[in-house]
Amino acid sequence: MFDSIRIYLINLAEQGILPSSFGYRFVINALICAILIGPILGGIGTMVVSKRMAFFSEAVGHAAMTGIAIGIIVGEPFSSPYVSLFAYCILFGLIINYTKNRTKMASDTLIGVFLAMSIALGGSLLVYISSKVNAHMLETVLFGSILTVDDTDIYILLVSSIIIILILIPYFNKMLLASFNPSLAGVRGVNVKLLEYVFILVVTVITISSVKIIGSILVEALLLIPAASAKNLAKSIKSFVGYSIIFALISCLAGVYLPIHFSISIPSGGAIILVSSCIFILTVIIRMFFRKFAEGE
Repeated sequence: MFDSIRIYLINLAEQGILPSSFGYRFVINALICAILIGPILGGIGTMVVSKRMAFFSEAVGHAAMTGIAIGIIVGEPFSSPYVSLFAYCILFGLIINYTKNRTKMASDTLIGVFLAMSIALGGSLLVYISSKVNAHMLETVLFGSILTVDDTDIYILLVSSIIIILILIPYFNKMLLASFNPSLAGVRGVNVKLLEYVFILVVTVITISSVKIIGSILVEALLLIPAASAKNLAKSIKSFVGYSIIFALISCLAGVYLPIHFSISIPSGGAIILVSSCIFILTVIIRMFFRKFAEGE
């Protein structure tokens, strides 16, 4: 499926219809990934901001280091240890949520504890396996790299995106209501606790699927910044979600393409977040100078 897309775009590049950079397979792979993850991260990011769970997504991103290290130790390919990665991070997220519900401890405190534990374990394991893997691979995990994306990564991302979309379509409105007003959602018969677990799974799966492109350190920023930018301009929940999806997609596409086009040697994750940050600054300026529009007055 992806081969036909690549061949078509490469032919267009050879004919001069598209920029010459589209003649490279890795560029097309990266742009396909950007198109897949941008809208989903933007849509989910609205709930992350509403539920004030940015710290959680950061914890999951850092937990990816531990999952990858465990995968390499048990014999998975160092370039794609997805079984251990998904298993560890999903278990990590569910345990945090379960512990929060049982202990009633403040979310930021609990997540901070688990984050510190996971970073300590992941850092120790990465040092242990450093002699077995290329150091560049570890850099890829932290900051993302379009050069290492292959068909396996794209299919993992595609399957994850389809699963998440199938979950979100019937439950998105309920999850959004539970994010903004859990008490009202409970009155209306919404199972808030169940949806909280579903939301944890969704955030974890899309975070891990995006690590190869954006990097474990920066992936939570793409959940947070486009949604924060959208909140500066949105007049309604619909526009909040719409703006967030658009900003995330623009950030991913521009962050992948611009460094290649201008031959700038920076990680794809860093470039994506820099573009997203520029959009955020622009929305802040718009809000400052067009306050009535931004606040919907």
